[in-house]
Amino acid sequence: MIILASQSPRRRELMKHITEEFLVRPTGCDEHLCCPDPVEHVRLLALRKAEAAVKEHAPGENDAVVAADTVVFLDGRILEKPADEEDARAMLRALSGRENTVCTGVAVAFRGELRSFTRQTKVRFYRLTEDEIEAYVRSGEPMDKAGAYAIQGLGALLVREIEGDYFNVVGLPVAPLARLLREMGVPIKGVGQ
Repeated sequence: MIILASQSPRRRELMKHITEEFLVRPTGCDEHLCCPDPVEHVRLLALRKAEAAVKEHAPGENDAVVAADTVVFLDGRILEKPADEEDARAMLRALSGRENTVCTGVAVAFRGELRSFTRQTKVRFYRLTEDEIEAYVRSGEPMDKAGAYAIQGLGALLVREIEGDYFNVVGLPVAPLARLLREMGVPIKGVGQ
């Protein structure tokens, strides 16, 4: 069985691409900024979450733990979830007409082994009007999303193009995760099984 150590409904949906047989078991792990470099930050947080899940949920010998963390990076700073609507507006203004980088770290713990990887995807926004920003913020969608947008929702209307893995932007790079699980000997259902 795979234990997904995440509260994210988006990660739950994406995990179904890999297997229908998994449990959702979030952890009480501290998710505060641990490193100013976004790639190292998400890698370390994913590892921290996986280790916490192993301690908190005591998986069985045939259980694998999957943990992930995603951030948006712009102008040398990490854009986490907005604190309030004004913070969301400020983030969207900063993203308008620009390119940002979405970084996701993934960690897998299985039979005493702990491995991780990271993925980066470039996201280019259209230039946004104040009316577009206000309408998007009023929708409520930006409030629990890193960088204040969701490419799989209404935020798709703000994005001009991406370079890289779409699923990484949503929050879980599905194909590399499936390959890592197979490499580690975790039984999954899907293509090639």
